[in-house]
Amino acid sequence: MQGGLFGDETATENCIFCKIISGKAPGHILYRDDEVMCFLDIAPVSAGHTLVIPIKHHDNIFTLNNSEVSALAIQTRRFAPIVKRVTGADGLGVHQLNGRAAGQTVFHYHTHLIPCFHGKPMQIHGRKPASQTALAEMAERLRAALK
Repeated sequence: MQGGLFGDETATENCIFCKIISGKAPGHILYRDDEVMCFLDIAPVSAGHTLVIPIKHHDNIFTLNNSEVSALAIQTRRFAPIVKRVTGADGLGVHQLNGRAAGQTVFHYHTHLIPCFHGKPMQIHGRKPASQTALAEMAERLRAALK
C-alpha cells in the first residue's frame, strides 16, 4: 500500500477497488488499460455514475506519479462527455476526495463522474445499491458509446 497522509486509510488487501481490479469482486467495468480502470459505482447518485481509478493502489492523490495523473486525467476527460450524453444529463459533476475529513469513503484514489439534472440535489455518494440489471444495462450503453 502507498503511504497515506491521513493515517486512516485501509490496507490494500481489504480494498474493494483492488478486489474489482483483480477479479475477486464483481464490477461493471467500462474500460481498462495498464494504468486506469473505469467502472460504474454500485451505489450511484444517478444512473451512469462512473468511477475512474488507477490500477496501482494509491490511497489518495498525494502518492500518484505524473504518468498516473496524466492517464487518469485523459480517461476522465474521455468518459465525461460520454457519460453526460448517454445519460441525457443536464450537467456532469467531476469530484475527487482525499481523506475521511474530505468525505472519502473508499481509500483507493478515484474520480467520480456524476450525471446531474436540474431540480435534483447534488450529492457525491449514493445511498443504496442499484439493481444489477440496471447497472449491466447502463454499462452496455456506455461501452457501446465508446466505439
